[in-house]
Amino acid sequence: MNHKHHHNQLDQNFSNKIAFLDSRQRERLIPPEALISQMPIQNNHTLLDVGAGSGFFAIPMAENTSSKVYAMDPDRRMLSVIEVKAKEKGLTNIELIQDDIENSNIQVNSIDFVMASLILHEVSSLTKALSNIFEALKLGGHLLCLEYEKDDLILEGPPMSIRVGSAELEKSLSLIGFDIVKKTKINDAIYTVLAVKQLK
Repeated sequence: MNHKHHHNQLDQNFSNKIAFLDSRQRERLIPPEALISQMPIQNNHTLLDVGAGSGFFAIPMAENTSSKVYAMDPDRRMLSVIEVKAKEKGLTNIELIQDDIENSNIQVNSIDFVMASLILHEVSSLTKALSNIFEALKLGGHLLCLEYEKDDLILEGPPMSIRVGSAELEKSLSLIGFDIVKKTKINDAIYTVLAVKQLK
């Protein structure tokens, strides 16, 4: 099998994965635009999408601010997908960061709003990830986490052993110094927690 064909096959697999991610997320979640419109995001806010994937949230986030949106993902190919989508929509305010949140050194107190959608169950240290987000946020800045509930009745989603249940997440957020603003059940499987970095 020639190398080029193999390469194309890999590209096709990747394209299929992106299409799957986009459509699955669209199906399972409320539309990202709707979720974002309910968030405390203002037009001059600097935003960060952690584990941005194919831009499911980063793209509509960029449409909701005149300031910068940092799209962070360790996978360069994912970032390329976001880049193409941004070009298609004429968005110039997305900055791509190839990194994961545990290692990242985003400037302290520089971000107004962080989105962490279906990424926290993949990090090696929840505490480290949330601490880094806490440091990156300005005082009064918000973090929205979206995750699968740790519930044995819900088989769809990541393996139960790596899921981050809402109780565990709320506890971790509080220990780091966040205040919980609200918890929302999006559907049987998925919940969101909105937290804020308050003046203590």
